[in-house]
Amino acid sequence: MKNILLSLTIITIALLNSGCATWDGIKEDSSNAYDSTKDAIHDATK
Repeated sequence: MKNILLSLTIITIALLNSGCATWDGIKEDSSNAYDSTKDAIHDATK
């Protein structure tokens, strides 16, 4: 029983860590896309 609980805990921690890394990547990509769009619109309205 302890082995099953330990295995589930390790798997859960691993999934949470990978999910956080993915979320950071999504936030960074979204920020880059926003900045690029903002610059393009600014250049188009000059």
